[in-house]
Amino acid sequence: MNNITLHTLETAPEASKALLEGSIKAFGMIPNLHAVMAEAPGLLEGYQVLHKLFQNSSFDKDELTVVWQTINVEHECHYCVPAHSFIANSMGVDSAITEALRNRTAMPNEKLQVLHDTTLAMVRGRGQITEEETQRFYDAGYAQRQLFEIVLGLSQKVMSNYVNHIAATPVDAPFQKFAWEK
Repeated sequence: MNNITLHTLETAPEASKALLEGSIKAFGMIPNLHAVMAEAPGLLEGYQVLHKLFQNSSFDKDELTVVWQTINVEHECHYCVPAHSFIANSMGVDSAITEALRNRTAMPNEKLQVLHDTTLAMVRGRGQITEEETQRFYDAGYAQRQLFEIVLGLSQKVMSNYVNHIAATPVDAPFQKFAWEK
């Protein structure tokens, strides 16, 4: 874990304590990701705000999962893939979607496949996607709003995926049954 601190309410910087209390209210615990991020209060707050904003985007639960997990798998995040598998399961997302994302196989329908492909193109191209990829996205029934909301989800996931790579964040017990390796 590179001597990275997993903060508690007692050890966290003062500016992170209320944020960690919010984590306890939301999750019934302090997820290890939040415990690590607490070292930098602005990071934890930014992550929590982006998470809430993305959850409240125009994407439904299946689409949220596709965006999150496409990024998590592409970034090979040992922590976020199981965490978001747990979240998808708790939101009632069809396990066929989650398994396809975890295993890099085809989505169960064309619209979700296009969302996956567009998100992946955005990650790999660092935001640069072709006119053809954009048109395919629009032809699948998405709009400019959703194209930009992928950027919102990607912003959130860069924060968590990169922190988890640096910290080797231990996977929380509730997420361990969804453990994942490339």
